[in-house]
Amino acid sequence: MKVTVENKKGLNKDVKVFIDKKTMSSYMDEKYEEIKTSVNLKGFRPGKVPREILKRQFGKAVFNEVLDKVLKDTSTKALEENKIKPAGQPKLDLKTYGEDKELEYILSVTELPKIDTKGITNIKFDQYTVKIDSSEADKRIKEIAKNQPNFKETSAETKAKEGDLIVLDYNATVDGKSFKGSEGKNTQLTLGKDLFLKGFDKQLIGVKKNETVIVDAVLPENFPEKELANKKAKFNCKVSALKIPEEVKINDEFAKNLGAKDLQDLKKLISNQINDEYKNSLERLSKNQILKELEKFKVDEIPENLIEEEVKILSQGMGEEDAKKSKKNFEDVAKKRIKTGLILNEFGEQNQIKVSEQEIQTEIQKQLRMMPGQEKMVMDFYQKNPSAVASLRGTVYEEKIINLIKEKANVNKKEISKDDAEKILKDSQKQDLDQELKDQRKPKKKVEVKKSTENKTKTKPTKTKSAVKKIKKVSKK
Repeated sequence: MKVTVENKKGLNKDVKVFIDKKTMSSYMDEKYEEIKTSVNLKGFRPGKVPREILKRQFGKAVFNEVLDKVLKDTSTKALEENKIKPAGQPKLDLKTYGEDKELEYILSVTELPKIDTKGITNIKFDQYTVKIDSSEADKRIKEIAKNQPNFKETSAETKAKEGDLIVLDYNATVDGKSFKGSEGKNTQLTLGKDLFLKGFDKQLIGVKKNETVIVDAVLPENFPEKELANKKAKFNCKVSALKIPEEVKINDEFAKNLGAKDLQDLKKLISNQINDEYKNSLERLSKNQILKELEKFKVDEIPENLIEEEVKILSQGMGEEDAKKSKKNFEDVAKKRIKTGLILNEFGEQNQIKVSEQEIQTEIQKQLRMMPGQEKMVMDFYQKNPSAVASLRGTVYEEKIINLIKEKANVNKKEISKDDAEKILKDSQKQDLDQELKDQRKPKKKVEVKKSTENKTKTKPTKTKSAVKKIKKVSKK
């Protein structure tokens, strides 16, 4: 095989590949020997069919199969030997080919630019931990206790008030007639929550244990007996018990009921829980900082074909006129995304980052845990959509790259308060919104589109998603 690289114009190259007739004949001989053992033709023993007979019978099919194999093997080898990583699928132009002929073809390639990743170790980013004041944990525990009230029996003379628990039996009628579901036994109502029927609770304020009271209420619009919907009903209610709320004692016993060892352990668990509520969002901020720093790196030339593909994604769903008006902005956004993707991918390849099948399955299991009751639907989705699995692989791939950058870059560790964390996140959200408006793009639509590609990013910096996928995919060819 003879390979020459011609027409070096920036990232565009023509790779000319020549394979002599003798080599092509050897490929054909090898294929005929292979099929000879499996062909059964009348009048010939297995494996004894003459070459000329095989050629007349199967020549065209054999040549096409050999040509496909040679083109695949030699084009890959030609690119690898010349250290050319194509940005997208190369165009192939057959010049000379045919049985008993040499093979000559040209690959028109747009090459990925050379990327210098040395500066990654100089990147600076903030890594936050939230210091949770003990008063925050105490406040959260009090809220939990408030939502888990205990009730105690009261005297027969006590009148019901808002917040009390009433236990009652009732019979209801509409126009003097009972109906399906018109009876209730030992129905419990916490007065003031109005969870039974609108206005029902207020009419029970002031009643005592063992009293009977008539309550008027309108049946709801979605009442099972459609003919009774929105009809006024009378409820004959007999109060069998009245209980008043008792303040829950926050002690070791209370903590144990919530699964903690004791009250001190509960406070620690609650503090960790509050911290975790901010952890993911703050980690996204750290990731955003890293990605913004990568945008400052110099890349001499961005492949035009990648820019065109990214602009198509950004303008998807838009009318032709709107897409034209936004093209310049989209191209600027596309260049940033692709450049960041190029850098991430190069860094990942240099450090031999791989994604195992076990990691993919672990990620799927995480999603299953997040969607209880819908596990089968999620599994079916991934089994029927290879592109979704590829997207998941891309998410894991990028997260591994970002984590490695965090290990190698300059981290500025910051311990902040809960209030500081909320302010930082609020300011970040405002900046993101301003940027989205500036870029004139539709985040939800584009995020969904990019999820169908491989080796992409997750979270807000969707800037790298499609670019990382395309670059990672073609660089392995």
